[in-house]
Amino acid sequence: MTGIDIVSLGLGLLLALMIFLFIIRIVLTWYPQINLNSFPWNLAAWPTEPFLVVTRKIVPPLGGVDISPIIWVGICSLLREILIGQQGLLRMMG
Repeated sequence: MTGIDIVSLGLGLLLALMIFLFIIRIVLTWYPQINLNSFPWNLAAWPTEPFLVVTRKIVPPLGGVDISPIIWVGICSLLREILIGQQGLLRMMG
């Protein structure tokens, strides 16, 4: 296993985890009464909130709906495809 393979694997897992956490945040927006600082929910809230705060400043909620997690799912998916997809940059380097 080369260094590029290890980086590809680690980056792929990280981006997949972030996509999963942002999808959980999308579902959590449907339940505003949930306390994001309580145990199972803080595992999704704490790693994603720094990204969402910045995005909310640029794109405010539309009609009371927070679309910032949806934007980050798209960004992470695009990065994953560009870097480690079938014709991704890291795959071409390896």
